Amino acid sequence: MKSSLVLALIAGVLSSASVQASEAIIKKARCVACHAVDTKRIGPPYKEVAEKYRGDAGAAERLMHKVRNGGSGVWGDMPMPPNGTDKISDADLALAVEWILGLK
Repeated sequence: MKSSLVLALIAGVLSSASVQASEAIIKKARCVACHAVDTKRIGPPYKEVAEKYRGDAGAAERLMHKVRNGGSGVWGDMPMPPNGTDKISDADLALAVEWILGLK
């Protein structure tokens, strides 16, 4: 019983650290200049992105491709510029996309 409680506490701490790390990644990459969690800015809110792609097994790969290469037309007329590895590493991008897709 005690070991289950300890494991649950550790999982909660790691999950919280992961959320904080992902938010920090997004801020460092300056994604917040165009996006917010719940509010439309230039681009869509992250929660709307998560809702649009919920249940889509290929969403993470497509979103990572869109961040890297830019795109337009999915969320309106404003294009999203490409964001290279000098702005956000592949590993950080994968964590950020995972965090975004997990929002509810």
